[in-house]
Amino acid sequence: MKKQDLAVAAYLVAAFVMMIIPIPSWLLDILLACNIALGFTILFTAMFAKEVLDMSFFPTILLFTTIFRIALNISSTRLILTTGDPGEVVQTFGNYVGGGDLIVGAIVFLILIIVQFMIINKGSERVAEVTARFTLDAMPGKQMAIDADLNTGAINDAEAKRRRDKIQEEASFFGSMDGAVKYVKGDATAGLIITAVNIVGGIAMGVLRRGMDFNNALNTYTILTIGDGLVSQIPSLLISLSTGILVTKGSKDADFGAVLIRQVFGIPKALYIVGIIICTLGIVTPFPTLIFLTLGLVFIVCGRVIAGEIETARIENEVDEEEIAAEEIRQPENVNSLLQVDPIELEFGYGIIPLADVNQGGDLLDRVVMIRRQIALELGTVVPIIRLRDNIQLNPNQYIIKIKGIQVSEGEILFDHYMAMNPGYVEEEITGIPTFEPSFHLPAIWITEGQRERAESLGYTVVDPPSIIATHLTEIIRQHISELLTRQDVQNLVNNLKDTNPSLVEELTPKLLGLGEIQKVLQNLLKEGISIRDLLTIFETLADYAPSTRDTDILTEYVRQSLKRAISSKFFPSNETTSVVTLDPKLEQEIMASVKQSENGAYLTLDPEKTKAIMKSVGDEIAKLENLGKNPIIVTSPIVRMYFKRLTEDYYRDLIVVSYNEIENNVELQSVGMVTA
Repeated sequence: MKKQDLAVAAYLVAAFVMMIIPIPSWLLDILLACNIALGFTILFTAMFAKEVLDMSFFPTILLFTTIFRIALNISSTRLILTTGDPGEVVQTFGNYVGGGDLIVGAIVFLILIIVQFMIINKGSERVAEVTARFTLDAMPGKQMAIDADLNTGAINDAEAKRRRDKIQEEASFFGSMDGAVKYVKGDATAGLIITAVNIVGGIAMGVLRRGMDFNNALNTYTILTIGDGLVSQIPSLLISLSTGILVTKGSKDADFGAVLIRQVFGIPKALYIVGIIICTLGIVTPFPTLIFLTLGLVFIVCGRVIAGEIETARIENEVDEEEIAAEEIRQPENVNSLLQVDPIELEFGYGIIPLADVNQGGDLLDRVVMIRRQIALELGTVVPIIRLRDNIQLNPNQYIIKIKGIQVSEGEILFDHYMAMNPGYVEEEITGIPTFEPSFHLPAIWITEGQRERAESLGYTVVDPPSIIATHLTEIIRQHISELLTRQDVQNLVNNLKDTNPSLVEELTPKLLGLGEIQKVLQNLLKEGISIRDLLTIFETLADYAPSTRDTDILTEYVRQSLKRAISSKFFPSNETTSVVTLDPKLEQEIMASVKQSENGAYLTLDPEKTKAIMKSVGDEIAKLENLGKNPIIVTSPIVRMYFKRLTEDYYRDLIVVSYNEIENNVELQSVGMVTA
């Protein structure tokens, strides 16, 4: 056990011991002095704390100090009533601070109680309540701001996690403070009640037990009780003041004293005016002339000094900026930052800036956050940070999408228009600006806000500009997600799986497959739109077949067969017959006969004319499916699937090629054609 833990435990045990066991007056003096010192310590710590979370345990501190003060009250009360000697500290407070007079002491004590109870405690309680409510209400907005900064690349994952933790801690702190201020309020109330009880009890003890007359008992015990009340209430007042400072400080990261002085006395003009007013009052009114003139001159002189300091600071700042600029010019250019390439970039012209500006009501940043979540759920991989930036070199309404610094797609939108697309069954046309939908290059029309309702009533699909950009960006990410999967991403996935299945991970890597080989398999799956969320099944399949082969293409086929339930669910709707195209068995044999093995894997050696004939046949069969309104799906034997997909992927990007082993038994298929050559 740590020494600090023992010290805290001893502190609490001492408090409970004092409530039960009488202690000598000399020990009470020591504990009362320690209590006062502790009160000052907490006060100045609260003053100079940079932010509230520097004292995140303050609610607990309030509880501990309150218990200790109550224990001291009980001990002093016991000594006052039993011996009449509560120690020098209590007597000093009663005779010196209270003026040695019953009335003076009572008035001073009541003033302290009123100040603490009605001003400081009441204000602290209200501020804590409002701050807690506002902090909790602001949490969603702060979380979204963090997500936006993360997606724009302003912060990294570690910084985002730190900020989220800080928000949670602030909410917990202010929520606890909302209740903890009740300790201080209750302490003040208890002090008042204890004092009243002690006065009545002291008089009774003096008259009934010690044979004192009423006036003598009243003076003796009342002064001691007031001294006890004062020595308890002063630390309590310090704690109350600490509470007020901490809850009003908020989360401002600054030195309390410096900020306070600067904000009160930081404007020379205000000091000049105050100085003139004070001097005028000293001259034209019966107020003490010397005092007011001196004070007014002090304010004027302070204003002049502060004005000089501000001017000096401004000149020094300008000089520093010039020196920094000159130093940067003299230094050799640091090109390291220029070598980094962002995985995904969205650049847009100045006309699209309002869509990304939260202050102008733009929600593009929120949509980017949703895109990353959507891809993670759909494909099981984390999309890298999407960098958003404006580019004045683009047309005002133009945007481009870059993958690893290279432009892969572009689009153009009209900021104050909507895009209307005919789903195919709408006969009535509407007027607008002809265009093409950027994601799938479908014909569309730009319409105004006034035409939107009519277009929707006719059956047109109407989309707003942010949705157009978000959909386009999502499709581009889907197309290139395989090349965005890095070895570090794979390592992160491996680490996550290792937490729940350590034996599987230890069996597979690095003994059977290296990180790069696992990456290649996952990229092969993502390239054809297969989710890798079921990483457990993927790794178990790799562990089963890796001892016999390390060919990543073949391993990918084994994994696909293990994922046949997911593949069937993705491409073949349940309770529905799916129209597909098959592959001529003779063509399958020809393809397999043309497969050649090399050190870098297998490749096809088909004759160019043969390849051309195959592609023509594929195009004809795909046209049949599209005329039926169906997805282009070709079913092959397992051994051919990989090579046929590789053969056609450069010609027909969206073609779906599955093998018979990747289809569930309950899936109903209907062949509408056959690829031949």
